[in-house]
Amino acid sequence: QVQLRESGGGSVQPGGSLRLSCSVFGNTGSGIRLAWFRQAPGKEREGVAAINDWGATNYADSVKGRFIISRDGLQMNRMTPEDTAMYFCAANYGYGSPTLTKNAYNYWGQGTQVTVSS
Repeated sequence: QVQLRESGGGSVQPGGSLRLSCSVFGNTGSGIRLAWFRQAPGKEREGVAAINDWGATNYADSVKGRFIISRDGLQMNRMTPEDTAMYFCAANYGYGSPTLTKNAYNYWGQGTQVTVSS
């Protein structure tokens, strides 16, 4: 059984930075894809960034140039109020492109709240 646990959420002012971490527990074999999704109140869950087993990355247009995904977390810079949401770490075992399609991921964390406000 694979479990994911996010950490690092919190509140930040516009223009500030936060770093989220995703810890993976359980059967951590090779060929893992990791992704971050977010969901704001009243909106659907959307893909933010993904990274595959060999380090290829993919970003939503809304965060390109501001967010950086790595194998252990998500660095968020120059944040805006529109980044306010619950952020979820997701994982899937398999080789392929770093997709932002949520149905491609089998394992999900419980989420961590990120709030950007002055």
